Amino acid sequence: MTSGHLVPPDGGAYFDTRDLTPFRRARVRNPASGLADGVGGAVSGVLRRRSTQRLSVAGDVPPLKRFAGRTAKAMHAAVFTGTEPERLLLLARANPGWAGLCQVLAGLLAYKHGSYLRAAELLRLGISTRIDDAASQFSAAYLGRVVSTVEVAERVEVQVLFSEESVFLALSHCLREAGQTAAALDALAGQPPSLPTALARCTAASALGWHRDVVGWTAGLHNTDDLSAALLLLRARSLRALGESGAAQSALSEVLRRRKTSLSLRNDALTDRALLALDAGRRALLPGSRRGGNAITGGPAGSGAINRDGLIRKDAEMRRLWEQDWKDLGGDRPVARTPCARERPGLSL
Repeated sequence: MTSGHLVPPDGGAYFDTRDLTPFRRARVRNPASGLADGVGGAVSGVLRRRSTQRLSVAGDVPPLKRFAGRTAKAMHAAVFTGTEPERLLLLARANPGWAGLCQVLAGLLAYKHGSYLRAAELLRLGISTRIDDAASQFSAAYLGRVVSTVEVAERVEVQVLFSEESVFLALSHCLREAGQTAAALDALAGQPPSLPTALARCTAASALGWHRDVVGWTAGLHNTDDLSAALLLLRARSLRALGESGAAQSALSEVLRRRKTSLSLRNDALTDRALLALDAGRRALLPGSRRGGNAITGGPAGSGAINRDGLIRKDAEMRRLWEQDWKDLGGDRPVARTPCARERPGLSL
C-alpha cells in the first residue's frame, strides 16, 4: 500500500460523511455529447463570448457588501468579471497579503481555459503562499459559489465548489495532463475520502501500474452511481492486469448490474468483458491447457496440434490423414512433403 494515501475504511467503500460537501453533479462524457457540446459551445461563444471565459458560479454572483475596501472591490471585479489570469496576478503583486488567493483563482481560471502547465504552476504557487485575514474573509464571503468542473478520470467530470479539494483535484488533473503522474498522485495525499478523490487517485495509480493498490483501495465497492461504476471499471482492469479473471468478471458484472449506469461506462464494461473472454481463449491454446492439448505430451489436439513454442500447426492433422491413406494403399513410407489438402497420392503415381 502506498504510504501517505488514505484508504477507505471498513472494507473499502467510500462515504462522504460531511454535512457540507464541495461536490455537485458528476458527468460522463461520450462522443455524441462531446459533439453536441462543441456545437453548443460555438453558438454560446458567439452569443456570450466573455461569460464563457470567466469562472463559473452556481446561481447569481454574490453582491459586493457595503463599505468594502478598495482591494476587496478590485478582487470582486477580477474574480467575477475578469477573463484572463493576468488581472488576478497584477492584484497579487500589488497586495502581497492577497497573493496566495489571487494565484489560486488565476490557476483555476487557467485550468478552465485548458492551459494545464500554467495552471499547475499557479496552483502550486498559490497553495504554498499564506494569505492574511482580509483575504480569508473575502474567500468565505464571496467564493463559496465558485464552481470548477474537474476531470477526475478519462471522460468523467465532477463539479466542485471552491474549496481545498477543488484546488487539489484540478492540480492533480493538470499534472496528469503534463505527464507527471506520480506527482498527480502525491497531490491527492491527505484529502478526505470521497468518490471523486478516489477516482482521481485510482486513475493515477493505474497509469503508474500500481494495480494491487487500486484493487486494495476499491475493495467492497458497489455500483451506486456513475463515479462508483467508473471506479469498478478501473478495479476490473487492474485485476485483469494481475491475471485474476474471475474477480475482474465480478467487477464488470457489478458495473452492468445497475440499469441507470451511464451508457458509455456500460459499453466500456462490455468491451472489457470481451477482452477477458479473448484472454481466456488465448490461455486455452497454450501448452498444457485443458482445451488445447499438447502435441509433446500426446494429449488430444482437437483440430490441430501445438508445437514446442505453443503455436498451432494447421497442417498437422492433414499430414496424419495423408500418411494413414498412404499406408492403407500399401505404401512403404510416406513422401517427405506436406500436402495442403487431403489427397490420395498413390493414384497419381
